[in-house]
Amino acid sequence: MLKFELPSLGRLMRRRQFLTLLCGVAAAAPRTVRAQGGGQRKVGILALGTPNNPTYQSSITAFLEGLRDLGWVDGQKVHIDLRWGSGNADLQKSYAAELVKSAPDAILACGTANLAFLRQATPSIPIVFVQVSDPVAQHFVPNLTRPGGNITGFAAFEFSIGGKWIELLKQVAPALERVGLLFNPDISPQNEYQLQVMTKIAPAFGVEIVPLRVHSDAEIEAGMASLAGQPNGGLVLPTDNYAISREKLLSELALRYRLPTISGNSSSAVESGGLMYYGYQASLLGQYREAAGYVDRILRGAKPGELPVQLPTKFQLVINLKTAKALGLTVPPSIFASADEVIE
Repeated sequence: MLKFELPSLGRLMRRRQFLTLLCGVAAAAPRTVRAQGGGQRKVGILALGTPNNPTYQSSITAFLEGLRDLGWVDGQKVHIDLRWGSGNADLQKSYAAELVKSAPDAILACGTANLAFLRQATPSIPIVFVQVSDPVAQHFVPNLTRPGGNITGFAAFEFSIGGKWIELLKQVAPALERVGLLFNPDISPQNEYQLQVMTKIAPAFGVEIVPLRVHSDAEIEAGMASLAGQPNGGLVLPTDNYAISREKLLSELALRYRLPTISGNSSSAVESGGLMYYGYQASLLGQYREAAGYVDRILRGAKPGELPVQLPTKFQLVINLKTAKALGLTVPPSIFASADEVIE
C-alpha cells in the first residue's frame, strides 16, 4: 500500500480563537471604501463566501491588518474595494469584471473560481491569490519559483493530498471500498483536477472513487443515499466553498447514512460532527497576512511574476471520537497519536 507520511504537526489554534480578529470588516457586500483625498493606491479584494462567516471574515481581517502594519491604512494611503463572492459563480464573475474595470494597483483573489474569473478579466493587473489548490496543475502559473506574468500567491496544497485523505479513511475504516468525492463544480472547479488525481491513487488503497457533483441540498442527500446503498462507503469533502456553508447538514447526513467522512475544508467540519479533518487551516491566517506583504511589495514596485508562489507549512489532523463511536469505528493508536486535536 502506498504510504503518505504525516508531516510534523503543530498544535492547532481552535477556530473560535480566530474570531478575535474579526473587527473592522464590513457586514455587507459589496463594500467599497471611497478614496479620501488624492494620491491613494487602490487594492481590490474578491473574497470567498459571505461576510457573516467567521472563518472568511477572520481571513480578510488578517489581510487588512497585515496591510495596516505595513503602512497601508484603509481610507488614507490606500483605497480598498472589497467584494464577497457569496458562493455564487455569476456574482463572482460580475465582481471580477467590476474590480478590473476600477483599475486597481493590485487584487487579492481568494479561491480558485475567483482567481479564474480575474485571470479572464485581466492579463496585466497584478493578482495575489490565497486558498488556491495546486496552481501549477491548474495552469495558473507555469512554476512555483518564478511564476511570471501577473499572478502569484499562496497555494492551499497540491492535489496529491487526496492520497492522505484516502489513507486516513482506510486506516479508520479498513473495510472501505468506495469513497465519494462531494463538491459543487460551479463553485469549486479545482475539484475536477482533485478527482482525476484521486481516481489514479485510489486503486493502490483498494478503493473506488465515486464523483458526487452537487448543486443543491437535495442533490447532496441523494448522492449520500446512493453511496450508502452499498456497504463500505466513505466520503471525502475536499476544499469547496459550497460545502463549507453546509457543514452541519453534511455531518448530519453522513451520520444518518453511516458514512465515515474526512474534510479538507476546516476543522469546524469535525466540530459539527464530521469524523476527521486533514488540511492546512493552521497556516491560513498567516498566509493572508503574508499575502498583504506581497501586495505591499507590488505597490512599491515589485513584479508579481518575480515573487515565488508559497506553499503551506503546517498541516493538522483533527478527529471526532464521538462520531467514530457512533459509526462503530475504532481509531488506531497510530492515528490517535498523530492527531493535533481530538474531540471526545
